[in-house]
Amino acid sequence: MKTILPLLLFALVCPLVIIAQNRYDVVIDEIMADPSPTIGLPGNEWLELKNTTAAPVNLQNWRIGDATGQSGPMPNFILQPDSFVIICTGSAVTTMSAFGTTISVTSFPSLDNDGDQIFLKAANGKIIHAVNYTTAWYQNEVKKEGGWTLEMIDTKSPCAGSSNWKASISPGGGTPGKKNSIDAINTDETSPQLKRAYTTDNATIILVYDEPVDSIAGATLSNYSIDGGLTLISAITIAPLFNMVQLKTSAPLFLNTVYSITARNITDCKGNTIGTADKARVGLPADPQQGEWIINEVLFNPRSNAYDYVEFYNNSNKIFDASKLYIANRNSSGVVSSIKPISAAPFYIFPGDHIVETEDAASLGLQYLVKNPDNILTLSSPPSFPDDEGTVVALNFQGTVVDEVQYKDDWHFKLIDNAEGVSLERIDPGGPSQAEMNWHSAASTAGYGTPGYKNSQYKLVNAIDAMINVSPKIFSPDNDGREDVATIQYEVSEPGFLATITIFDATGRTVRYLVRNGTLGLKGYWNWDGLDDKGNKLPIGTYIIFTEIFNLQGKKQHFKTAITLARKL
Repeated sequence: MKTILPLLLFALVCPLVIIAQNRYDVVIDEIMADPSPTIGLPGNEWLELKNTTAAPVNLQNWRIGDATGQSGPMPNFILQPDSFVIICTGSAVTTMSAFGTTISVTSFPSLDNDGDQIFLKAANGKIIHAVNYTTAWYQNEVKKEGGWTLEMIDTKSPCAGSSNWKASISPGGGTPGKKNSIDAINTDETSPQLKRAYTTDNATIILVYDEPVDSIAGATLSNYSIDGGLTLISAITIAPLFNMVQLKTSAPLFLNTVYSITARNITDCKGNTIGTADKARVGLPADPQQGEWIINEVLFNPRSNAYDYVEFYNNSNKIFDASKLYIANRNSSGVVSSIKPISAAPFYIFPGDHIVETEDAASLGLQYLVKNPDNILTLSSPPSFPDDEGTVVALNFQGTVVDEVQYKDDWHFKLIDNAEGVSLERIDPGGPSQAEMNWHSAASTAGYGTPGYKNSQYKLVNAIDAMINVSPKIFSPDNDGREDVATIQYEVSEPGFLATITIFDATGRTVRYLVRNGTLGLKGYWNWDGLDDKGNKLPIGTYIIFTEIFNLQGKKQHFKTAITLARKL
C-alpha cells in the first residue's frame, strides 16, 4: 500500500507539470514589435504564447530569443491547454496584466520594427517555435507603421510562414491574452520549395527552403543528390527556423563551376511533400571586376505610389553573392554615398542572371511584368535616384566601383510625352555604361519596363531588317477559343523605332487605329480582336492592316497585309 499511494499521487499530479518537448506544442501567436504610435494598447513590446496541445505545459526555464541573444529563464508557470500568456519585460508586467495572464523575463529581446527572427526555446534547449517576421506580414500599409500587432491566423499551421500572419483587426490594435482577432482555419496544403543554395566554404552547402521543414526528412542524406562528380556525406537541419539544411561534400567544389542539387521527399510540419524533385544551383562565388557586374536597367521616375528600381546583370562566367555587392549613388560633392548591400543574406547570381533591387517587390509586380519574382530583392531605404538626373553606382566586396551610370532624363526617347514609369534600358551589355547611345527607353510593347529579364531594347546579334507577319490570315472573333484574334508580329534590327498601325476595310475606309506611335522593342506583337475604334463588331470581309515603322533618323518602312474576318452564321 505504501508503494501504490505514491504512484497514484504522481499520476494525479503529473498532468499539471507536463513539460512539452515537441515542436509547435507551444507557439508564438502574437507579436507587438512596434507599439508606437499607440492605438489602444500600452506602449510596450511583448509576445503572446499559446498552448496548442490538450495537456498543460510548464514553462519554467523556457526562454525567448532573437538573432542577437536570448532572455533570462521564465518562472515556474503552468500554461493550460488552449490558453495564452503574455511575455514581456519586468517593467511592463503591471500594464500588460490588465489584458491577461502575464509573466516577465529578464533581458527580453528588443523586437525590430522592420523584421526580426525570434524563437521559443524549451528548458532542455530544444527550439519549440521560431518566427522570422517582416513588415510585409502585416499585409497593410497603414498598420505596418506601428501600433498594431501581428497575429497568427491558425495555430494549427505554425510553419506556414507569412501566409498565416496578418495585422490585428481588433479596434485596440491587438488581442493580448485572448483569442486572436483574425483567428480562422488556414489550411496549409502547400509543399515546401527549395528556393536557393549557397556555400560557407568549398565543401559546405546551405540549402534554403521557403518554410520550415521536418527536421528528420531534412537531415536524411538519401533525400539529396548533387552533380559534377561530387558525393554528399552529411545533412543537418539547422535551428531555429528549420528552413535551412547544411550539406557536406566529399570533395571541394571548383571555382567558376555551377552545380545542381536535387532535393526529394522533403516534408513540412503538416506533412506536405516536395513534388518529384526540387533543384537549386550552387557554386563558389567570386568578386566581380569592371564589365562583369553591370547596371542594366534603371527606373528613376516611377509612377505615383510606385518605387524606383535598378536591374543588374551578371555579364561573366562567374558566380556572385548579392550580400557582398553594393548599390550606391553620389552626393552633391561627387562622393559615393548611401552605400547599401543588395541582399542581407547570401543570394547567388549566376552567369546571365538579371537581379532587380527595389523598395517594394509587391508594388513592382503591380506595375510591370515580373517573370521571376525570386530575382527581385527588396531593400528598405535604398539610395535615392532623382527624377531628372542622378548616378547609380555598383561596388564589389572590396568597395571598388565596378560600374557606374550618370543618367539624365533626356536620355529617354524624344517622342515619349511622359517618361513617368518608363525605365531606361541598356542596349548592349558589353557597350560603354556612360554612352547615351547605349541606353534607350523601354518599349511600350514591353510595358515600359523589363525588370528581371532581357531588355526590350537589347542589341541582337546578326540583326535583320524590319519584318511584319500577320497570322492567321483568316480569323473568327467569336470567342470559341479558336483563332479569335489576329496577331501582328514585328521584328526590327535596332532600337529607337516607333509604329503606327491602321486598319482599313475593303473600300479603303479607316475602321481602327490599333497603334499610334508605339515605341518598339526589337521584337514583339499586337493583337486585333475584330472590333472598330468604338468597340463595335466589324462585318465579315477582307481588311487591310497598314503598318508604318519609323525612327527619328528618317528611316521608314511600310507594310500592307490583307486579312479576312469571318464569323459563324
